[in-house]
Amino acid sequence: MGTIRAIQYLRAAAALAVVIFHAAEKTGHHFAIGAAGVDVFFVISGFIMWVISDRRPATPAKFMWERIRRIVPVYWFATAVMVAGALAGLFPSMVLTVDHVLASLFFIPARSPSSGEIWPVLVQGWTLNFEMLFYGVFAVSLLLPRQWRLPAIAGLFVALAAIGLLVPVENALWLTYTRLIILEFVAGMILGEFWLRRRVPGAVIGSFLIACSVGGFALIGSLHLPFDERTTGPLAVLLVLGALSIEASGRVPMLNLPSLLGNASYSIYLWHSFAISVVAKAANMLGIHPAISMSLGIVAGTLLGIAAYLFLERPLLQRGRTPPPAVAVAGPAAE
Repeated sequence: MGTIRAIQYLRAAAALAVVIFHAAEKTGHHFAIGAAGVDVFFVISGFIMWVISDRRPATPAKFMWERIRRIVPVYWFATAVMVAGALAGLFPSMVLTVDHVLASLFFIPARSPSSGEIWPVLVQGWTLNFEMLFYGVFAVSLLLPRQWRLPAIAGLFVALAAIGLLVPVENALWLTYTRLIILEFVAGMILGEFWLRRRVPGAVIGSFLIACSVGGFALIGSLHLPFDERTTGPLAVLLVLGALSIEASGRVPMLNLPSLLGNASYSIYLWHSFAISVVAKAANMLGIHPAISMSLGIVAGTLLGIAAYLFLERPLLQRGRTPPPAVAVAGPAAE
């Protein structure tokens, strides 16, 4: 669909926000609002899938193949590193079970035997459980006429969210798939439709929306207010809509570093915690000031993510760019 620079830069910003959040957490600082980078990612994901499907029509099988090829190999590799580290005793607090490892690899929400939280082996992979739900539903929707796809997905996700609000459940699968956060994908799709119809606001309104969003995030962060998708979701939608408005005005310049960070955002998200953990432990042993430790963790986490993108993710994507015909047309579960 071509590069939408504003979206690329937002991907970079969202990834860096998560890196700063984890670096702060590991070094005794506070930047919890950085976790809202996930909300931005989900809105962007809904937007990209909707726009791509319009400009590059695909069968459900081809769509899922592209998503699996994009997401799974690098995630499995990172998960394997976590499992190997746990078996080697590098993560003494981690408890491994075959069931939990398999659930992690196949994006099935399950409670971690280490913490009781609904986390996979690689903790940040929890977001991929939501992504894979969205991709699966989106793939099936491609069987419908275009005008019914957005209403069908929106109706399903609203129904699931309503169940989560009205029916108390403890099952990990249902707790995951009925969270309000899934509505962020729908919001992204709606923004995608606005974009395709060229109905995004002008640059002035877009700038105002960005200011409101950033101000909202800053207010939550500076006052240490509690937050969840009820507050950060709408702020993420405003941010993405504002960025698209600036993009439509033609005022977004080409910036090499943010573009690289945007391309590497998935690898940064997956790998940054490894580097941050090493830096935090080393800094603690050496008596390095926590502020310096946090800064080093941010840099190390980002650089590791960029390296993983350049030497692992990108080569894997290039190698698997042409799917085997038998797989590509195998059915709705393939892509």
